[in-house]
Amino acid sequence: MSTDDIEGKTTRITRKGRVTIPKSLREEFGLEVADEIRWQVDEDGIKVRKATQSAGRGMLVDADITEKKREEMAAEMEASIRERRQIE
Repeated sequence: MSTDDIEGKTTRITRKGRVTIPKSLREEFGLEVADEIRWQVDEDGIKVRKATQSAGRGMLVDADITEKKREEMAAEMEASIRERRQIE
């Protein structure tokens, strides 16, 4: 499903202020659990953009580190970030 297929469709804001991102958009833009989105306001209204960047993942890790170790390191960092967000 392309973004053209969702034009004109709506989602409802819950009492807690939550909004569901349609599955077709999550798939098309690679949005996954724990990803962050950025809300931007401009003269046309509100825009939502993916804030989580994964393209640079592993750039600061030595080349001889195994893929398994990289994934472990990434999971540890992700858990640490989530923990800090809950504290703040």
